[in-house]
Order: sequence, then C-alpha cells, then structure tokens
Amino acid sequence: MATDCTVHEATSPGPDEQPAFDVFTRACPSRDTLGNVTGRWGGLTLGALHDGTFRFNELRRRVDGVSEKMLSQTLHALERDGLVHREAQPTNPPRVDYALTPLGQAVTERLMGLIELVEERMPEVLVARERYDALHAEG
Repeated sequence: MATDCTVHEATSPGPDEQPAFDVFTRACPSRDTLGNVTGRWGGLTLGALHDGTFRFNELRRRVDGVSEKMLSQTLHALERDGLVHREAQPTNPPRVDYALTPLGQAVTERLMGLIELVEERMPEVLVARERYDALHAEG
C-alpha cells in the first residue's frame, strides 16, 4: 500500500512491514485522518458517540450547532476512516444508527482525555483570554 509519506531511514520498514506514517508530511494520509478527528465537528461527533449509539437526528441534537450537511459529511469521513460504523435498518421509514468501531473507541478514549482536560482547565483559559484582551484592547 503506497502512503506518500516520508519514511525516515532509521525507521525504514522491512519487506513485510508497513511504512511509518508521518503526520507532518504533507501527502501522508494520516494528516487527513487527524484532521477528521480533531476538526470541530469530527471531535464533537466522536465525543458524542463515546456515549453510545445514536440515530442521525439524535446525534445532531447532541452536537449542538452542527448543520445536517456538516454532520452528514463528518460522519461519512469518519466512517471512511474506519472510526464510525453506520448501520441501516430495513424498516419503514429507514432507521440508521451510528456507533464507534473498535478503532473509533480507541481514538475517542484519547480524545475524551483531551476534552476533559480542556473543560477542567477552562477557568485558566478564561483568565488568559481576559488578560490577553486587556493587553490588546484598542483604545
């Protein structure tokens, strides 16, 4: 499988090994996946799915502010990356459920650590913002 990533000499793979991925290399596919995970809607969608399986509209309500179009695009990207599983039920009307895959669960566990840290440290962030705004206020 070609990756278009720069493989460093020290980490060159053997004949049966995959090449090392380097997110800092422009053409490396890991960069797109990182963007899908850490982008505004990707991170929030994965975080919401950490709580369980959701139907599309349930997920849209949980991820407050996301448009139907953006949520649809985000779910497609996360499904393509193997992080989200989409299951369509053959009912009338059709029912579609979204859940994390095992890979998605592993990624989301790390993401939830970051989300929890940010939420926990928001008082410090708000103080920093006030200080910054006071120093950079026009007037």
